[in-house]
Amino acid sequence: MVADVETEVLIVGSGPAGGAAALLLSTYGVRNLVVTKYGRLSDTPRAHITNQRTMEVLRDAGIEDQVIAQATPQHLMGDTVFCSSLAGEELGRLHTWYTHPSRRADHDLASPSSICDMPQHLMEPVLVENAIARGTSFRYETEYLSLEQDADGVTATVRDRLRGDEYRIRAKYLIGADGGRSKVAEDIGLPMVGKMGVAGSINIVFEADLTEYTAYRPSTLYWVLQTGSDVGGIGMGLVRCVRPWHEWLIVWGYDIDGEPPDLTEAYARRIAHHLIGDESVPVTIKSSSAWTVNHMYAETYQKGRVFCAGDAVHRHPPSNGLGSNTSIQDAYNLAWKLAMVLRGEAGPGLLETYSAERAPVGRQIVDRANRSIGETTRIFEALGLLSTGDPDQLRANMAARKLPTPEAEKQRQALREAIAFKDYEFNTHGVELNQRYASSAVLADGTPMPANPRDDELYHHATTWPGAKLPHAWVGRDRTRLSTLDLGGQGRFTLVTGIGGESWRAAAEGLPVTVVSIGPGADYEDLYGDWARLREIGDAGCLLVRPDNHVCFRSEGVPADPGAVLRDALRRVLSR
Repeated sequence: MVADVETEVLIVGSGPAGGAAALLLSTYGVRNLVVTKYGRLSDTPRAHITNQRTMEVLRDAGIEDQVIAQATPQHLMGDTVFCSSLAGEELGRLHTWYTHPSRRADHDLASPSSICDMPQHLMEPVLVENAIARGTSFRYETEYLSLEQDADGVTATVRDRLRGDEYRIRAKYLIGADGGRSKVAEDIGLPMVGKMGVAGSINIVFEADLTEYTAYRPSTLYWVLQTGSDVGGIGMGLVRCVRPWHEWLIVWGYDIDGEPPDLTEAYARRIAHHLIGDESVPVTIKSSSAWTVNHMYAETYQKGRVFCAGDAVHRHPPSNGLGSNTSIQDAYNLAWKLAMVLRGEAGPGLLETYSAERAPVGRQIVDRANRSIGETTRIFEALGLLSTGDPDQLRANMAARKLPTPEAEKQRQALREAIAFKDYEFNTHGVELNQRYASSAVLADGTPMPANPRDDELYHHATTWPGAKLPHAWVGRDRTRLSTLDLGGQGRFTLVTGIGGESWRAAAEGLPVTVVSIGPGADYEDLYGDWARLREIGDAGCLLVRPDNHVCFRSEGVPADPGAVLRDALRRVLSR
């Protein structure tokens, strides 16, 4: 079959996964073409939390500064409020996104990058524009219809929605990043677990100057508990800050077993005023849309030469802020592997490690995000909101916590504990950073996975155990401070050693590996001694770090024949 267009990698979809895949592939010198059936990038904020691991990916791609320039910074994100309305009674607050002093210390020690709030309609242009500048071909109004695979590549049929004609695109590989209703995933028959449409929600995007009610308690999220709302709903609404303090997005639930609400402008404005609690505030409705809460993940992300990424393979509510982060990290895992296989530096077996490494992460975040919804029930229970449906009694139950009685004291304690338990939604540092890959692209060293001395979901535990992300430590060179993560990445393997590790440097000669040495008088100085504490090997040992900054091999010291050991490690990791 003769195709009308040829490329090395065809990417279907231009969201966070597709945009990141295009950016990284172009950065690595791989020809790629993105098609999207839409006529523009995202025009709504949707995904927004951008965690440290994702910022590390963007740092490696050279665009971290562009994101920082547009994002809401961490110090304006984390005074999360629970209230009866923005203008009404405050029920409690929680330090979120690592803004509590003790959690901020964990955050700063874990990474050279900071969490931020970068709405999707701002993030997508940064990804896509940089991808195009580096060589990506991009086609709007181009709808994916079908694909056929053979031993040498994939032929996709697409429709130009402006002209109305169909044509074929031939690629060595195809990435389906076409969202939660992925046709690519359906066409290749990826095995899915879970259920779509477990609950209903609407998004309302609006403009209003809410400085008076929010600037003194700056946050990305304001949770509003309702007691007998006259606009329907499930009893809790979310007012999310898009841009401080005048652009907003409301998330409001509806009964998915009933009829979806009629999303008129009047209806949307009524909900906005209800949650604000002040009808005198001018509100401009920008858009409203209905969506469903999903609990579904793919058991494998690949079939032949076709891979899926992002919401195509993990579909879940926005709880925990993990969606776009996991999507971008999917692309980071896959892009370097495709690049090395296409250049002949790795065997095709390397591509099979994508599913092995990323599918467990996808399952974890789908389960975590859905579990977070149920964890809100404890707040309702503490306030007595589940014992009756009578609005007057509900208000009385909430007010009872103010009484000077033993029962009220217990209620106050229960509410404090219920809000504190939401740490598992907003401060899950371990979920974000403790991903441990297990595949043929990681060589075990015979040691057990190190136990996290603290809660593994809440707290990051840095380790060089093969499969883990390289720990961050500050090192110095020529009056410049760099992260250990800055020494790796950039689409190449890096060998990290220290004083006495000269044999490793010699062993790497002629291999596609960059060698760096850390220590007094070496390539880089261990500025604060943190690297010596974190590396878990001796001075003369080594760490082989993949292009995605995950450790794939380590040696405590120098073996009898380091050249043979290193060559064998690379051969096995690269499936050669």
